Amino acid sequence: MEHTLLLHGAIGSKEQFLLLEEKLVNSFTVHRLNFGGHGGSSFADEKFSINLFASEVIAFLDEKEIDGTNIFGYSMGGYVAMYLAKQHPQRIKKIITLATKFTWDETIAAQEIKMLNADKIEEKLPDFAAALQKRHTPNDWKVVLEKTAAMLAAMGKDNPLKFADYPGIHHPVLLMLGDRDKMVTLDETVEVYKSLPKAQLTVLPNTSHPLELINTDRLASELNSFFH
Repeated sequence: MEHTLLLHGAIGSKEQFLLLEEKLVNSFTVHRLNFGGHGGSSFADEKFSINLFASEVIAFLDEKEIDGTNIFGYSMGGYVAMYLAKQHPQRIKKIITLATKFTWDETIAAQEIKMLNADKIEEKLPDFAAALQKRHTPNDWKVVLEKTAAMLAAMGKDNPLKFADYPGIHHPVLLMLGDRDKMVTLDETVEVYKSLPKAQLTVLPNTSHPLELINTDRLASELNSFFH
C-alpha cells in the first residue's frame, strides 16, 4: 500500500490524528510523527524552525526506509510538507495541506504570537491549557509555546517559502481550507494554488481552523480520493 505521513500543526502532536488514522489504515500504510519537543518527544538542540522539522521528517523516512511518501499536513504540517517538496522533491509523492498559512510577515507573526501567551491561556482558556499540558508531557507546554513563538517571529522576518518558490514545485498538491478559518485567508491560499503547476483547491463548508472541529469522515474521503 501507498505510504501516507500525517504531520501535525504548531503546538500539536501526532495523537491528534488517531481517529483519522483509523479511517485510513485499510487504504494506506499510515505514519505519524511528533516534531521535536511536541507530544512529549525530546527537544532538539537547535531552535524550532521549518528547516528543523523538515529534517526530522527526512530522518523519520530514512529510519523507516521509505523512499517516497504522500503527506497530509495540517496547518504548520502542511507548510513543512511544501518545504520538503522544494528541498527534497524526490522523497515526496503527493501533498494535501489543510488550514496552512503561507503568508508571513512581521505584522502577521506578531498577531499569531499573541495567541501563544501561556499566562493568558491559563487565565482565559484553562481547559485548553490542561490539554496542552497533557499533550506535551513530560515537556513543559509553556516552553513549547515559547519556542513556537520564536519560530514565528523568525518566519515573519524571513518566510522560508517565498511565493516565487511555488512554480518550481511540480508535485500534485491539494490545498484545503475551511470556509470559516479565521487564521488563514482564502486569498493567500488561492495565490499559492495559482502558482503551483499541479494544484487543486478545496474549500470545506462550515469548517473553522481547529483540527478537532474538522469533519474526519470528510477529511479521510479527501485523502482517499486524492492520494489514490
